[in-house]
Amino acid sequence: MTVSTHGLRLKSGSHALRSSVELLSSMRFSISLLTVICIASVIGTVLKQQEPLTNYVNQFGPFWAQVFGAVNLNTVYSAWWFMLILAFLVLSTSLCIARNTPKILADWNQLKENVREQSLKAFGHRAEQALGEAPETAARRIGQTLVQSGWKVKLQQRDAPGGSGWMVAAKAGAANKLGYIAAHGAIVLVCVGGLLDGDLVVRAQMWLNDKSIYTGGGLIADVPARHRLSERNPTFRANLLVAEGTQSSTAILNQPGGVLLQDLPFSVELKKFIVEYYSTGMPKLFASEIVIHDRETGEKIPHRVEVNHPAHHKGIEIYQSSFDDGGSSVTLKAVPMAVGPQPSSKPFEIQGTIGGSSSLTNGPEKMTLEYTALRVINVENFSGAGNLGGSGADVRKVDLRQSIDARMGAANKTKEQKELRNVGPSLSYKLRDAAGQAREFHNYMLPVKMDSAEFTPALFLLGVRETPAQPFQYLRIPADELGSMEGFLRLRRALADPVQRERAVQRYVRQAIAADRPDLAQQLAASASRALVLFAGPDQPVAGQKPPLAGLQAISDFMEANVPEAERNRAGEVLVRILNGVLFELAQITREQSDLKPLPLDDRTQAWMAQAVLSLSDAHHYPAPMTFELKDFTQVQASVFQVTRTPGKNIVYLGCALLILGIFAMLYVRERRLWIWLAPAGGADAEKGPESSPGSQATMALSTNRQTMEVDREFEMLKTKLLQVPR
Repeated sequence: MTVSTHGLRLKSGSHALRSSVELLSSMRFSISLLTVICIASVIGTVLKQQEPLTNYVNQFGPFWAQVFGAVNLNTVYSAWWFMLILAFLVLSTSLCIARNTPKILADWNQLKENVREQSLKAFGHRAEQALGEAPETAARRIGQTLVQSGWKVKLQQRDAPGGSGWMVAAKAGAANKLGYIAAHGAIVLVCVGGLLDGDLVVRAQMWLNDKSIYTGGGLIADVPARHRLSERNPTFRANLLVAEGTQSSTAILNQPGGVLLQDLPFSVELKKFIVEYYSTGMPKLFASEIVIHDRETGEKIPHRVEVNHPAHHKGIEIYQSSFDDGGSSVTLKAVPMAVGPQPSSKPFEIQGTIGGSSSLTNGPEKMTLEYTALRVINVENFSGAGNLGGSGADVRKVDLRQSIDARMGAANKTKEQKELRNVGPSLSYKLRDAAGQAREFHNYMLPVKMDSAEFTPALFLLGVRETPAQPFQYLRIPADELGSMEGFLRLRRALADPVQRERAVQRYVRQAIAADRPDLAQQLAASASRALVLFAGPDQPVAGQKPPLAGLQAISDFMEANVPEAERNRAGEVLVRILNGVLFELAQITREQSDLKPLPLDDRTQAWMAQAVLSLSDAHHYPAPMTFELKDFTQVQASVFQVTRTPGKNIVYLGCALLILGIFAMLYVRERRLWIWLAPAGGADAEKGPESSPGSQATMALSTNRQTMEVDREFEMLKTKLLQVPR
């Protein structure tokens, strides 16, 4: 029996109906659908699913983001066309099984003993041998031998020239055809299980029960009933966020454009969240100690949920999916970053909760402070250049050789060993203006020692980026001897004060020029004042110019415009040396006014001043009027569970088992058919005349569904065993 690739062929009906039924039930149509599903699955694997629209816009551009959204490539496995293809695949494969199974079952017990003896000579594997036994005796011996070897045998007596002949028909490996049924049935079961556990049931409830996607915000308890699914929902896959010390009984199903709420027949209370880290800062273990509160019985059932070790209750499985912040409270100190001798606002403290927001005012400007995230552990790599994970790279340093060596060389070359350090907590927040535009900030709580040099100061890292697709750019502020930013902030306020600048210039000139050289003192004072004014920038920023022209870039532009190219290097060195000296005197003045000891003239002070000059130059580019320093926090962790009710899971498991058995049967089980015609020796060949021997003439033939070397060896063995032919 050969399995055909054509479909059901109706004998009545229109030509279009007969063609449609034949195509739908054909094997070629099923294979085509399976190919499309495989291609769609590859797309769903490569392209991240259910990401925010802005992520696709940032990665692929607005045009392709709209294309992906139009054809649901961002939600392939729940797309209507994917579900439709699955449904057609189930229908087509089921029709293929229904069409071929009766033939396979009918062929199961057919040994085809009625084959003509002359037809055996046309087989590829055939042999003839004279036997010393009568046909009946030989047939019964051969049949008994085949039965003992696992063959299914049938004997048939026929009339033959010279007496009665016997046909021995045998069959082995019939499970090969059952492999076809099992493999195709497995496809149907897997697809049915996928449809049951997919969004099809949820969407059916939306259509039939008038449920709609919720796109608003607010408290879960205030969401109307039309956006909620019943506890009796037969299948769902949702996320449940539970903070430590709280409990929740409402899960969230993410849907295109919004969410649906899934009410659970129990509530989950998180007693304790446990997280352990590798030395790289990656989570090694996270687990949740929970208590399940059954609504119906009031029973309290404790569980420990870990990754790959879910909890089970009332047919619902609770998996450990991830973890998040559960509403940690933070205390922030607002540090003014505005340029001017007197800041536009004074430092103040503000308290907030991660996930919440606070309203701020900066004169007529109104802003919203959104508390985004709190990270208690930040493990960074400080090997090599000492950049903070590469995100705060100093653009002034370009090492081409290091960049090339990192990408070329011998295959056995290893990269530099990592130096991992935990730099402490960090805070992420957003400042949103009245127009709704927001910038994201990332500040570390503690100053970070960027390298192992003895006198290099620790740095406060203030990160900022315009969009989530961009990396953070860090303003590096050196910490003073008390481990605070106050020394730098005093210096920056003094730099913006013309009176303070003039005092620093005069103080520098008195120390650099003798009193008997008033002409040199005037020239040096003029140069120092000019450099300091350029470095400080305009007292009132130019309208429409962001950021104002200041810092080292302003001095560089001045040199290019006013100094001949041949003299720029020498003049630049002199001007920078004067600038550093005046800024040092300015720093000493600010310390005297604050009743602090003067800075000592040592390597530590020199390193602090060098970094302070770079930070003063970069501070003009900081886009916010204030920055927020993390002073204190109380961490509250939350666990993210995936709660699922999957009735199709067992069906999929059964389908997978059948698929393994079916493929094994089709690949490793060979169907073989054997025929041996035993004719009386005297009537084997009429031209040779009658034979006096009571023996028989045997003609053997073997057929199989796959021609392999194994078949050749088996046929030789059968000849030796059944026909007594020496190998």
